[in-house]
Amino acid sequence: MNTTIPGASNITTPYIFGYLEMCVYSINVLFGLPTHSYIIWLIVKGTGGVASEFFNFNLSVCEIGACLDCLFFILVNWILFLAPLALLFQGFIITGRPLFQCLMCVERYLAVVHPVTFLKYKPLRYRVICCTAAWIIIFVSCLVCMFTLMSSNINAHTWFFLSQFILILSIQLFCLVAVLRALKQSGLGERGREREEENHTKKRAFQLILIITENMVITYVLIIISGVFIILKTHYHVSYWAPGLVCYTLAGFVQPVLFLRRAGKLSCPVSP
Repeated sequence: MNTTIPGASNITTPYIFGYLEMCVYSINVLFGLPTHSYIIWLIVKGTGGVASEFFNFNLSVCEIGACLDCLFFILVNWILFLAPLALLFQGFIITGRPLFQCLMCVERYLAVVHPVTFLKYKPLRYRVICCTAAWIIIFVSCLVCMFTLMSSNINAHTWFFLSQFILILSIQLFCLVAVLRALKQSGLGERGREREEENHTKKRAFQLILIITENMVITYVLIIISGVFIILKTHYHVSYWAPGLVCYTLAGFVQPVLFLRRAGKLSCPVSP
């Protein structure tokens, strides 16, 4: 039996996304929702408050939106009128996660390479401005995703997120290289202990940016390959996204592991 999303007559597949996609979405909902809810609770109740982990807080909120999108795609098998809502929430997946991860990388880059500028813009109000602009971009992305997919304009939708991924990945790679160069430069006029403490801070920033960038590369390279394949092919099938979908779901648990490790709630070899 084939079911079709209303408004997207060319997107047809058994049970909409197939058994693999259903399993992946179920894992994302069952583990993602409680994990990110717990992270938000830790940030709100923590000694540092929301201000010290503001980007992490917004990223977890965005990830909850992505989990809800997975839930809508599961329910749309039985409740078809949820299809537009499921397409709308794709903006959280396509734009939300990479955008907030990029902001975290830029923050670490400024702290290491331009410490004076970082201290100048360290107050919470500047982070609020950045996150407000990010949420506006995400909501616009949600609308674009819904309208392009409802109109079956798969090529426009593919070009839309491909351009985002390439731009954000370029910014993260720039931050990674800049922090690496700063890490290699030693302060010749500093005492040994001060130099060691500074290098430790730089190493932590570099490790965090490296993990986030590796996470994004592994996740989105397959999605980019799938997108290019869809553009080149005249026939579209939702199963083309299967490899990227699996990687995206698994990569979604990297940020919670990093945060819980830093908060002392998890023992693992990963340390930012």
